Amino acid sequence: MHSIRTKFTLLAVCTMIVAIGIVTSIGVVSIRKLGRSDADQMIHLTATTGAMNLESYFDSVEHSVETVSTLVQDSLEEMPFEQLESQVERSRNLFGRIANNTNGVLTYYFRIDPEISETTKGFWYVNLDGKGFEEHEVTDITQYDTNDTSALVWFTVPKATGKGIWLPTYFTENLDVRVISYNAPVYWKEKFVGVIGIEINYETLASEVEKITIFDSGYAFILDEDSNVIYHPDLDDSVQLDLESNDIDNVDKFIGSNHIEYKHNGIEKEAVWILLSNGMRLYVSAPVSEIDRGWQTMIKNILVASVAILLGVIYIVMRFSDHITKPLGDLTEAAIQVDQGNHDFDLDYDEDDEVGILTRTFKQLAAHTKEHISTLNKQVYVDALTSVRNKAGYSQYIAKLQDQMDNPEGILEFAFGVFDCDDLKYINDTYGHDKGDIYLKTASKLICNIFQHSPVFRIGGDEFAVILENEDLKNKDELIDKFRKTREEICKAAKNEWEEVNVTMGLAIYDPAIDTSVIDVARRADQHMYENKHIRKQERNRTDDRRL
Repeated sequence: MHSIRTKFTLLAVCTMIVAIGIVTSIGVVSIRKLGRSDADQMIHLTATTGAMNLESYFDSVEHSVETVSTLVQDSLEEMPFEQLESQVERSRNLFGRIANNTNGVLTYYFRIDPEISETTKGFWYVNLDGKGFEEHEVTDITQYDTNDTSALVWFTVPKATGKGIWLPTYFTENLDVRVISYNAPVYWKEKFVGVIGIEINYETLASEVEKITIFDSGYAFILDEDSNVIYHPDLDDSVQLDLESNDIDNVDKFIGSNHIEYKHNGIEKEAVWILLSNGMRLYVSAPVSEIDRGWQTMIKNILVASVAILLGVIYIVMRFSDHITKPLGDLTEAAIQVDQGNHDFDLDYDEDDEVGILTRTFKQLAAHTKEHISTLNKQVYVDALTSVRNKAGYSQYIAKLQDQMDNPEGILEFAFGVFDCDDLKYINDTYGHDKGDIYLKTASKLICNIFQHSPVFRIGGDEFAVILENEDLKNKDELIDKFRKTREEICKAAKNEWEEVNVTMGLAIYDPAIDTSVIDVARRADQHMYENKHIRKQERNRTDDRRL
């Protein structure tokens, strides 16, 4: 007959084996799910950040072309058509200054339609060696049918569509250099006059995409809307890829609308793609083995640690089962609380024996874990520079808000504010990034001081967002007015340019009649911000003109 101590020991040992096994199994499943989720978020964040950087670059090119075309078209509307030549000459210097301030510009041009004027042709400037723009003889487009969009696409397509447009990569005439271009038509009293455009060196685009990396060997590539390769580090640009038709070995499955698994050169990979505003698609791809490496390592460590802990517990229970029954029960309860995320517990047992040592060690580990979790949350969700929530925190908050929209329990009311720090690039380039950091901190402090009851996020290098709810939503008009007044007061009191806060705000209120998602509200706020930015720029220009 076994003794009570033996039975208790066997029961305790079996119970501990089962308990640690269950906890370990739950931990393995949870870590795999969490690790996978974190990796997916990292890929999405990398793709989103890369897309934002590319969009910013493309926007700068579009802005340059649209600025010139708008100014030229406005000038044409106010002058006799006979003065077309003089208007072209005036636009020459303006375009040159703008092109010099736009990164990666290979050529810029203003080409007049031969149907409008046989004598005024326009101009074409090129910068092949990087030493500066030089005027080049314009292409003789009289040899082409300008109504045929299959040839001379940089001229015929904008003429046919009547709007600014990005064109797929092509080799520019006479220079034999691969470029992508943005072109905008110019009209005089609703009559097509010509095309203003900028051609970007393909190598500039490639270098921007090469900067987008993830894990050890993850990379980015770009396809056009017809799945032709614009840039890929391993494939020739003449290849057409249809990932949905298994052109790269095979696509195993679609994880989401823009998230796929596929094989390339025998390596299983995952990719996230984002549609850019110019019709291209940015893909960020990484091997599945690298994506899973983090959580797999954690699981291996947990299994090893679980085995070690189990052996230690068995030894302790076998040696001191009757003595440690109560403190071990307390310790088990504490472990359950920690597993559930509660790190506030009391362990009174403090004897100088194995159980006491285990208890104190567990308390230290739990405190360290709590501190580590707090630190990790700050690293993951808080912007290191401004101490507001970062892009990850923004995505998390937006997801929760979207869930409220999808599963309403009452009337949902909120507004979305978007802020853009004007002239940040100028501050960084002129005074250095340390002054740019001061500029961003001042802007962040202004936003946080005004919208004290709303979450503030830094969603880009020079962009912030705020979600107004409750009291801030009710007092939005007063807060916006206070924001503008405080902004002007800071700018007037600033002794240096980097101490100013030239921050432009755009606000959109959630309207369930037109907004199907939080992103819809964000887009409207972003649009209002750019409209306000344009108005502020005009006001500042008028002020500068009066000073002159």
